[in-house]
Amino acid sequence: MNVFITKNIPESGILLLKEKGINLTINPTENILSRNEYIKICQKNDALLNVGSTTLDEDFFQQCPHLKGIALFSVGYDSVHIPSANNRKIPVGNTPDVLNRATSDIAFLLMQSVARKSFYNHNRITKGEWGSFNALENLGQELYGKTLGIFGLGRIGFEMAQKCKAAFGMNIIYHNRSHNENAEKEFDAQYVDFETLLSQSDVLSVHSNYTEENNELFNKNTFSKMKRNAIFVNTARGKFHNEDDLFYALTNDIIWGAGLDVTNPEPMQKDNPLLSLPNCCILPHIGSATYEARNAMAVCAAQNIVALFENKKMPFCVNEEVYS
Repeated sequence: MNVFITKNIPESGILLLKEKGINLTINPTENILSRNEYIKICQKNDALLNVGSTTLDEDFFQQCPHLKGIALFSVGYDSVHIPSANNRKIPVGNTPDVLNRATSDIAFLLMQSVARKSFYNHNRITKGEWGSFNALENLGQELYGKTLGIFGLGRIGFEMAQKCKAAFGMNIIYHNRSHNENAEKEFDAQYVDFETLLSQSDVLSVHSNYTEENNELFNKNTFSKMKRNAIFVNTARGKFHNEDDLFYALTNDIIWGAGLDVTNPEPMQKDNPLLSLPNCCILPHIGSATYEARNAMAVCAAQNIVALFENKKMPFCVNEEVYS
């Protein structure tokens, strides 16, 4: 079987594929392919291991209906038009669970960084603006006993809640499509409606899977319903928030601050006005960027490809209906 890997991945995944005798075409990381080049290479291969956020839409599947399967190097699969894959019985696999801790670590880091304006204060040093002690300037806020609101309390949200409960004794509220009984038992987490989540959260952290119905859900209207001391954290997908509206909320004292590991769009341009704000901390989508998480992701993606090679069901399939 011939497999196209769109960018380099850790050796742990490559070795697993080579041990099975699978033929690999690996695109060097620095080589950005045009869509036509991308599709032409896919047409010459039996399966795809997709690294990054390349859109796999109906047009893609029309041109590559022969694919035996697609393995994603991510837990999110919003870049794939699943109905188009289903229509052609093409299984799509992701890498769940293995990046939960790493991604929640970044959410936890951003929450604290915003609370204490750490990025801004670091920049003051680099600009020679440390100056003398002033008891009234550059004040942050403490998180002890505050309320953490989680939008999408799944596996990553659970890890975030666990950290916040243990470190700061935070109260946990959440909004999901369904109740998370484990979180309610472990952290005394309370299920609330979306409006209550907005109005009661001191920190609102987004951990939900992205869908079109949630596009720019966090906008001028929703920010206006949050507390003035509220911290907005998004480590899920940039499309959850409207950045113009977020800038307005941050510069008009509507909310305290924001921590982002994802932006809308990505990558963020270096002159984006959010980068200049003292109450906004932004990272370049590094939620899963640890040796441990990326190696485990490579293994998961490779296992999905190996399953295709062995005519078995993908172990981490997101559209299991194709097997019925």
